[in-house]
Amino acid sequence: MKNFLIPALLPALVILSGCQSTISSNEKTSIDNEYIADSVDINQALLADESIDVIHPVADVEFTLKEDVAITHDNIWPRIQQQLSFAIPENKRLIAQRNWYVRHPAYLKRVAKRAEPFLYYIVEELEKNNMPIEMALLPVVESAFDPFAYSHGRASGMWQFVPGTGKRFGMKQNWWYDGRRDVVASTQGAIKYLQYLHGYFDGDWLLALAAYNSGEGRVRRAVKNNKAKNKPTDFWSLDLPKETRAYVPKLLALADIIKRPQDFNLTLYPIVNEAVLTQVDIKSQIDLAKAAELSGLSLAELQRLNPGFNRWATDPDGPHQLLLPIHTVNKFEQGLGKLTKKERLAWQRYRIKQGDNLGAISKKFNTSISLIEEVNNIKQGKIRAGKHLLIPVAATSLDNYVFSQQQRIVKKQNKPQQGHKIIHTVVSGDNLWDLGRKYKVNSKSIAKWNGFAPRDTLKLGQKLVIWQKKTNNTASLRSNNSQNAVMRNITYKVRQGDSFARIADKFNVSIRDIERWNNLNRNKYLQPGQRLKLSVDVTNNI
Repeated sequence: MKNFLIPALLPALVILSGCQSTISSNEKTSIDNEYIADSVDINQALLADESIDVIHPVADVEFTLKEDVAITHDNIWPRIQQQLSFAIPENKRLIAQRNWYVRHPAYLKRVAKRAEPFLYYIVEELEKNNMPIEMALLPVVESAFDPFAYSHGRASGMWQFVPGTGKRFGMKQNWWYDGRRDVVASTQGAIKYLQYLHGYFDGDWLLALAAYNSGEGRVRRAVKNNKAKNKPTDFWSLDLPKETRAYVPKLLALADIIKRPQDFNLTLYPIVNEAVLTQVDIKSQIDLAKAAELSGLSLAELQRLNPGFNRWATDPDGPHQLLLPIHTVNKFEQGLGKLTKKERLAWQRYRIKQGDNLGAISKKFNTSISLIEEVNNIKQGKIRAGKHLLIPVAATSLDNYVFSQQQRIVKKQNKPQQGHKIIHTVVSGDNLWDLGRKYKVNSKSIAKWNGFAPRDTLKLGQKLVIWQKKTNNTASLRSNNSQNAVMRNITYKVRQGDSFARIADKFNVSIRDIERWNNLNRNKYLQPGQRLKLSVDVTNNI
């Protein structure tokens, strides 16, 4: 067992009682409504830049604590205040960010409440690694401290790692588990990445932060261009994308507010230093509903503390750790010790039908092919009609796993939008570009309505929600969806900071098309001033 010094939650939190393995209807109502404000606030706080679109698919859950837990320790904020060291320039970019935060104290309080279970652990890890304490505020800028946040740039978790960088810094990602959302794994990865960037830019933390947002290559090119023009190469002098130019001032503005809240007539939401969570080694896969029942937590509480797990159970191949409130550990370990390995999961006996394959069976039971093969000792995916399989299944209704990937997508798709709702089932050859043309909508909007990134791969049989604008002739519009779009050939001049992906997103085309039209390779850098030939749909909103 590994203890983490993570703050105890304040007595003001609602105390839930009893063993609860499924989420209550009241909890569901709260989860449906809580993030309405944040979906607007986070984008406003990030200056509504189109490249920053952080999705908060579900709401916060208050955690169960025993009533006899004494909360007497000091506030964490003075500890942070004493270590803040970055210079705070009084320039327009920083002042604009600071003014926004000061005008929205409710947003700051809401984010602090979300940070409460994890902030102390982050501070501890930063101190151990001799990192600037300002980095503890980075998840506010990145995700509003939501480990379930997902951006349309494919970044996930409170530290907002894209898949490639996450894997590069030790975050496992598969069907069962995403380490980018795991609070411990992503915090460790963020520290390693920031240390790498700090060294890469010769000890300049502001350049390291800029690169954390937009990539070291982009910042390096901006530094190189300024050097060639005999201009200063500090962060404030570089020609960087709008998002990055605002990113560093956001962090510095937050640090300034935290350091002297009284100067802005603000009171910081108190976060105390109390070890209430510990990491428990469970040794093998377990259904999250079963784990919640053993610990006396609600399923939503357990999932909120363990956001890395995508499905109804932990990853069969690990990690085999759960974060639990300390006061639940004895009860959990005693109950767990009484279970056999097979009792950790629910099982169903399934008779193989003619035409069945493991892919279809795993999809039917919301599990993985590899797990079915392992349990049934299947070699090379070979199965025979008439034989029986033992299938691990969710212990309760999938609707109760409110923080699972599937339920987060359902939540996003069920959010009402303007217009007429259409359900499209993905077939072979579908892509967002073609679907946008077919339904006369922006392809980026399709991704947003369905909770994934524009560059995510569509899967056969996937259900997509599409919202068409209401018109006086909606039926006629639907009947003419397959008509050819109005295309126009244009020449685009590459700007500083452009990439294949950015241009593809901007004009709603694919990177492959850009390569084909211009006889280019995406692995080579684009140069400012370079001219590209593009064929764009002028009927779409670009």
